[in-house]
Amino acid sequence: MEKYRDDQRELHCVFVDLEKVYDRVPREELWYCMRKSGVAEKYVRVVQDMYERSWTVVRCAVGQTEEFKVEVGLHQGSALSPFLFAIVMDLLSEEVRQESPWTMMFADDIVICSESREQVEENLERWRFALERRGMKVSCSKTEYMCVNEREGSGTVRLQGEEVKKVQEFKYLGSTVQSNGECGKEVKKRVQAGWNGWRKVSGVLCDRKISARIKGKVYKTVVRPAMLYGLETPSLRKRQESELEVAELKMLRSIDKSLFQNDIPTTALTFSFNHIID
Repeated sequence: MEKYRDDQRELHCVFVDLEKVYDRVPREELWYCMRKSGVAEKYVRVVQDMYERSWTVVRCAVGQTEEFKVEVGLHQGSALSPFLFAIVMDLLSEEVRQESPWTMMFADDIVICSESREQVEENLERWRFALERRGMKVSCSKTEYMCVNEREGSGTVRLQGEEVKKVQEFKYLGSTVQSNGECGKEVKKRVQAGWNGWRKVSGVLCDRKISARIKGKVYKTVVRPAMLYGLETPSLRKRQESELEVAELKMLRSIDKSLFQNDIPTTALTFSFNHIID
């Protein structure tokens, strides 16, 4: 996105949402995909035994319904279900999936990218057809479209005659993607996440009886990962780097009130705590 922004070229992205995805996986499709992926037959039979004679009830405030049989979908809450779903999606999308970065997929989080609106609309329809003929369903109301470096009159994307919602930002895999290619909003959210983490462990970090080394380990484990999550890849501007640095220095000075002294240089403070943390 940054490259397209710098080159003043448009990049069209559609974030595809699948409706009730775990509940719609056909069982026969699951067995087929497992065998097609090279899963040993004995393991296929083990999974089939797990799913055979599946019954459930609906519980509400006035009681629960009679038992009824479940013949479609993956088990909710099972540690195996995400792996089985990944196998199914890998096979179902094989005929329409393009190489990264034009198609990016993590479980059911799908992004389709193209340099033209017409092409991304065509690719979206191909994905819809490939998924729905195998039992899945694309939710048009939750699928969203974003254009990076948009020129005037770029238009919208339609799916089966229905207009896909156009957005200026989208949260994908925990990180906010902006249509202008910037990451300012994500940096602000990371700073806020860092402060939230700091408040959770402030009782430890501000306790004078606890050694600086233990405080450093707690800070490195809880606060810093929350602040830096997802910021390894985007190109930060000096202003955004400064926001992160200022937030961290405030946290570190809050750990030890004596560090509020004006005669302690910022570089010395940072070096001192980095030595403790690392």
